[in-house]
Amino acid sequence: MLSNGETVLKKPVFYLLLCSLVLAACQQEVEVPEQVQDNVQQQPNILWIVSEDNSPWLGSYGDELATTPRLDALASQSIRYTRAYSNAPVCAPSRNALITGAYPIAYGTEHMRSSYKIPAGVRFYPEYLREAGYYTTNNAKKDYNTVDRPQAWDESSGEAHYRNRAEGQPFFHIFNFSTTHESRLHRGSIAQNHDPAAVELYPYHPDTPEARNDYAVYYDRLEELDGQVGQVLDELAAEGLADSTIVFYYADHGGVVAGTKRFVTEDGLHVPLFIRVPEQFRHFVGYEPTETVDRPVSFVDLPATLLRLAGIDKPEYMVGQSVLHQSNKPYVFAYGGRMDERRNLVRSVSDGQYRYTRNYLPHRPYGRRLEYLWNAPLMQSWAHEYEAGNLNEVQSAFFEPRAAEELYDVVNDPHQTVNLVGQPELAGKLGELSGALTGWQVEQRDAGLVPEPMLLELDRQGVIRDYVTSAAYPVAEIVQLAQLAGERDAGNLAEFVEQLQSGHPVKTYWAATGLLLLGNAAQSALPVIENTLDKVEPWTGIVLAELMIGLETKEPATRYLGEVLGSENLMVRLQAMETIVDTRLLDPSLKQAIAALIPEDPRDRPYDGRMARYVMKLYAAADAAGEGNE
Repeated sequence: MLSNGETVLKKPVFYLLLCSLVLAACQQEVEVPEQVQDNVQQQPNILWIVSEDNSPWLGSYGDELATTPRLDALASQSIRYTRAYSNAPVCAPSRNALITGAYPIAYGTEHMRSSYKIPAGVRFYPEYLREAGYYTTNNAKKDYNTVDRPQAWDESSGEAHYRNRAEGQPFFHIFNFSTTHESRLHRGSIAQNHDPAAVELYPYHPDTPEARNDYAVYYDRLEELDGQVGQVLDELAAEGLADSTIVFYYADHGGVVAGTKRFVTEDGLHVPLFIRVPEQFRHFVGYEPTETVDRPVSFVDLPATLLRLAGIDKPEYMVGQSVLHQSNKPYVFAYGGRMDERRNLVRSVSDGQYRYTRNYLPHRPYGRRLEYLWNAPLMQSWAHEYEAGNLNEVQSAFFEPRAAEELYDVVNDPHQTVNLVGQPELAGKLGELSGALTGWQVEQRDAGLVPEPMLLELDRQGVIRDYVTSAAYPVAEIVQLAQLAGERDAGNLAEFVEQLQSGHPVKTYWAATGLLLLGNAAQSALPVIENTLDKVEPWTGIVLAELMIGLETKEPATRYLGEVLGSENLMVRLQAMETIVDTRLLDPSLKQAIAALIPEDPRDRPYDGRMARYVMKLYAAADAAGEGNE
């Protein structure tokens, strides 16, 4: 044993001697101290097995219908986490937190596939591992929601594998399996191994054949995944690496049945996570080898965990703590932004027992049509049943405006069916979690409160983080104003009117949103609104136009939306399209500008083009029914 604790591997030194006609070879072994004769590796190999889009539908988490024997066996040998969460309910924003160990709301990278730049000093965690001597490989998904940094990996491809490392070199490797991805429900699949009649539907789903089949098909996909995970583990064992490799298994976010993935709920965020730690590395962790951990952990903690295992000090910007050690960290935070062609803005915090959620656009239901999501048979049947009036209150809630604040006991109500805001006995918990969430947003300087068209412009000019950390972005004031908007209190009317005229590009947006949420109670401000329409940035003007439509002042609003449909800013066009859809403003004067956004190649799917295709279908349906706006 060396003085720094490093071990050496016994290597026999061979001396070949010619002995006699029997051609016997004799070996003479160098004497090695007994204490170093065990092959104990100083740095552990680390293997991540990542599945896509799945909640803990596993036998090891009590799901009796799941056929997951290999994953369950791995869990039985592992530290198992009952309150593990992704920080976002969809892949790219979730993976952004994973690759950086920081919250995307600090950098403006929360919106789906926005790919905005992050500061140069915020590195992808495999870079630190490479510098420490690790062979880093990824097979093969990245999807990091920011500009890629290929230098993080020795190899990232469909062929990348830990076996290509130098002899004796520790490795960090990711196997990413898309077997359970949402797209596996989009191809007319019929359940083969699991009985649709046996599945237990979430309380917000209607009991339709499509719903039951989607569930059963997904159990089939999990069974397939289980076999793939077994192959990885068998390969690791066959190569003699099982005892020198720490194995993580987790899903990249919750899902995947309709209403889970994309949505900042327990079902969209809760993931399986277990970690197998071989005997020789037990001193690296603070839990027993098969302990069940109930404290909440999240993805921003995983890079910090890796660096600690490798003996690397984490950089200051990494906000997580090792999940393999005890912690007094009481909360996990989550965020939601634009998902494909639909804007959203949600922030959430959980202490493991309760989840508090703040909806900044509560007038926008979760259940607004998304081109990709609507490929799922369950989603189509759910929407059909809602339109037919066949759903109960819990099942209908997905398609209706949300409360600005939500509080759920997710231990006893994991599918969030009973909002506890307003319950006197929980007023203290509501205040605690609301305060924690606001504090987090202010600390991170929440860039998600900047309208995305402005984020796009900031990214073109430099780095978003530079703006949100400057005096030009009074984050505490903006968080407060955005919260006031959600209160829908007519007593805030004067404040909204004042801020609308402030000239600040973010405050004016939230003031306009506050007025929009007041609806008819904002009628007295209409002269100011009309006078302001052409003086504010388009992301604010579009909100005012929507308010004017609601106040039956359609002509100037329609004219304004027609103008901004020609913007060079994709997110301006998308916001305008969304307003047209949500107000059903099928004005003939807009049809040509909307049609111009549809790409010639149907395989091209830009976000504004997706919305434009849908709106043209709405025009056609309205014309066929004789309901077109004149």
